[in-house]
Amino acid sequence: MPRDAPSADGPFDIVPVDAIRDGRATDAYFERTQTTLEHAGKNPHVVAEVTADQFPTGEFELFGGVRDAAHLLEGLPIDVDAMREGRLFDGGPVMRIEGDYLDFARYETSLLGFLSHASGCATRALDVRRAAPESQVLSFGARHVHPSIAAMVERSALVAGLDGISHVAGGEVIGHEASGTMPHALLIAFGSGHQEDAWRAFDEAVDPSVPRVALVDTYSDEKDEALRAAETLGERLDSVRLDTTGSRRGNFRHIVEEVRWELDLRGHDDVGIFVSGGLGPADLRDLRDVVEGFGVGGYVSNADPVDFALDIVERDGDPCAKRGKLSGTKQVYRTPDGAHHVGLDVRPGPTDGEALLEPLLRDGEIVREFDIEKAARRSAADADDVDF
Repeated sequence: MPRDAPSADGPFDIVPVDAIRDGRATDAYFERTQTTLEHAGKNPHVVAEVTADQFPTGEFELFGGVRDAAHLLEGLPIDVDAMREGRLFDGGPVMRIEGDYLDFARYETSLLGFLSHASGCATRALDVRRAAPESQVLSFGARHVHPSIAAMVERSALVAGLDGISHVAGGEVIGHEASGTMPHALLIAFGSGHQEDAWRAFDEAVDPSVPRVALVDTYSDEKDEALRAAETLGERLDSVRLDTTGSRRGNFRHIVEEVRWELDLRGHDDVGIFVSGGLGPADLRDLRDVVEGFGVGGYVSNADPVDFALDIVERDGDPCAKRGKLSGTKQVYRTPDGAHHVGLDVRPGPTDGEALLEPLLRDGEIVREFDIEKAARRSAADADDVDF
């Protein structure tokens, strides 16, 4: 195909929403399974469960992607129970589907994709949230992923409790305004030695509600540019941002402490320091006492998806499962000591346990609301309970 020729569904390699909704966003073997079962006149009533591990291992992950999953399955003649968005899980099912198999079989690929990728990003975001619980932490990772999933990355970050996001369109999708001030390109556009002109132009042009955070590592020493920014913008300067490239970073904490020293010495103790650039949980723990905030990118956005699978565990009322899986309809519980328990749904759970699989759809109708702020509070409380 010539380079400029559009595909059948548009100029970008993006699976269209209609293909997801009607089940064409699936693996080919599900289409062939449907053909075979219809030919044989078989369509068993089943219970299928989404799991990552069969038993608790002590390694919790954060559940995400529930809203997308609910809308994917909406309108199908099935019942779905699931954990709530922002819950930590450790073994056993996170979602359970009951219905005639052919009513939902073709949606398995998209369902697992929605849950797996979002849960991976949310878990990584919770890692950094817990590493610097008192600091401002923003999601800067949308640039590392295909733009079609930027909103998923940003929602997952917020569910885990991060304080803000950077992607404008992603924010519009999830109803959260994007944050951010200036890239190195802005400074470079004004030229070396003209950083003051760039900071001043930003201050004059950008809405006053946007914090004045000056990037201070483009052409010269971070201390030098930080002081020049403070002198240029005066009391209007909220913070300086250090995004020092790894090859020039050396002891990053020492650089930050030097900048803090020089700012304080010259009466700019109210100017905060914000850092970004290839940061992970260890960096946040090391720097959280000397900076006010962090921008975290690839650590969250480049997370490995959680390895979820969907398996039939009951067929026409009888327990069943493939080798390596546990048969029978199950429930999972959280006990006050933070432990995660897996048991058969027909048997009593722990006397002090909270059942985590709750109604999500009934006969295809969504019976739950989705609220990012509530999910973030849930993830914070759950992380405390399980000592994440």
